[in-house]
Amino acid sequence: MSMEITNNYSDYGKGYTNTAKEGNVTTSTVELKTSIGGTKTEQIKTGYSNVNDYSKYLQGKYSYMNSGTTSMQGVPTTVSVSGAFLKKCMNDPEKAKYLEENLAALPDCAKSAVAACRGTLTNLSYSVDANGNISVAISGTSDPDGKIAKENAERRAKEKKAAEEKAAERRKEKKAEEEKAAERRAERKERTEGTFTVSATGTDVKSITQNIVAAVSGTSSPTGGSFDIKA
Repeated sequence: MSMEITNNYSDYGKGYTNTAKEGNVTTSTVELKTSIGGTKTEQIKTGYSNVNDYSKYLQGKYSYMNSGTTSMQGVPTTVSVSGAFLKKCMNDPEKAKYLEENLAALPDCAKSAVAACRGTLTNLSYSVDANGNISVAISGTSDPDGKIAKENAERRAKEKKAAEEKAAERRKEKKAEEEKAAERRAERKERTEGTFTVSATGTDVKSITQNIVAAVSGTSSPTGGSFDIKA
């Protein structure tokens, strides 16, 4: 199974309580919403001159961001943030707060997804696009130990075997019918086939012919005249 959820970036209030600057980088103390409904105090940094430095800062806090496949709750997980959105966040405290708030919530969100799933999750994916929209995709199985798949395979094997046996029985019956038909044809041929030779001698062709016909047909020969039949 797979499912995708998208959440749109919305305006966040600043709520900064303290700021400090180091070169161009500003550290702000803010209140971030948590995944369980409360808030926590957190320091975020903005003012970076390039996306690479900003990404390194974020990966120092959220090692799973843009690091390929990692693991959350034992589930292979990817967290991707668009470089275009990172560029927007690195000098915008409001957007930076939004991003870090969501990055910080990911582990708890993954935990909730695993706990709520009726089956077994096999993959989690979180993606933030160039506009800050968040897409979540999950994949899983309702047959983690392969029991259902095994039962289905056994059922299909039995059905296939039954079909093969039925087909073999039909072939056997057809062959038996063909053999019987061949036997009947042979019997008819035996009844109709045969050769014989009959000869007769005499002085009257009519009498000779009648005697031959009588011998062939099995009837008695006409009286009168002598004849000789040779078979």
